Amino acid sequence: MPERVHLIAAARPNFMKVAPLYHALAASDDFVPVLIHTGQHYDANMSDDIFADLDLPAPDHHLGVGSGSHAEQTGGVMIAYEKIALADRPDWLVVVGDVNSTAACSMVGAKLGIRTVHLEAGLRSRDRAMPEEINRLVTDVLADVLWTPSPDADENLAAEGIPASRITRVGNIMLDSYEMIRPKIEAEEIHAQLGLSPRGYGVVTLHRPSNVDDFAQLARIVEALCQVAQGLPLVFPVHPRTKQRLARYNLGIKLEEAGIRLIEPLSYRPFMSLVSSAGAIITDSGGLQEETTYLGIPCLTLRENTERPITVTEGTNRLVRAETLIEEVNAAMASTSRARRPDRWDGRTAERCIADLRARRDA
Repeated sequence: MPERVHLIAAARPNFMKVAPLYHALAASDDFVPVLIHTGQHYDANMSDDIFADLDLPAPDHHLGVGSGSHAEQTGGVMIAYEKIALADRPDWLVVVGDVNSTAACSMVGAKLGIRTVHLEAGLRSRDRAMPEEINRLVTDVLADVLWTPSPDADENLAAEGIPASRITRVGNIMLDSYEMIRPKIEAEEIHAQLGLSPRGYGVVTLHRPSNVDDFAQLARIVEALCQVAQGLPLVFPVHPRTKQRLARYNLGIKLEEAGIRLIEPLSYRPFMSLVSSAGAIITDSGGLQEETTYLGIPCLTLRENTERPITVTEGTNRLVRAETLIEEVNAAMASTSRARRPDRWDGRTAERCIADLRARRDA
């Protein structure tokens, strides 16, 4: 009898991590994937269109949790998912990433005695002011199986006393998604639709509260982006949270006056088309640090720390401040050093996940 596997998707990056595993499970004879969308991201461009881009079916269950405080989201997901888990108890529960839904479902799984797997385990920023760091810590303590993307993640878990028997390094599943639909991504040619030349523009993404909720910090970033735009055309797909803050602080007009192109959020396929032809990325996203390392594109991360240090030590990523952004962009684009793809960042992570489930089942 095939084993049922609940896959939890909540926010945009989750969908890219779930998709390759969903397809690998669906193609197997011994597993049945059950797709559960918590609804933590409810904007169509941030969630629903991603399913179509990644050839995912409609979710088997949609919890419809929506927005709210961290406590409201976490509690709402726990209440809603517990009902699903009791009515349709899975053999395995797979949670991904570091959003509120990840921690919430891992708590439900642990309390119901469901074998719980954390995909993208072991990442640490060492900054507990980040809500994502709390979610990572909680999930890794509770999960039965920890699928890690890189050696530093293995080391973090070992230092926290996690037994090696619970840890399997599978690689970076985000890159499976990219390779899975790479021809479709390349065919989009979004840069051409926007009248931009390959490598002749930069892409901006911002959404973290530490960057967009504080007026002074957001104003510094806007000023820095306006300086960069004098020498490098910038395209800025604006996250809904950031759009609200730019409007509240009357800063959006300043970006537009500097020639920065503000556009609506893009779903995965067109967004990765835009990214893959860019000359540089300016971001505070976690996933983009990985994707740019894989693609060899300079990445300027507007954060004091990163839970993905391998993108700095082996990849193209640089941690930067708004005050030095223009100098860092120029230095990164002038650099001739080549990035090195970390071990197992090869588009075959989903295969290793399936193999590990089978090995643990048969042990």
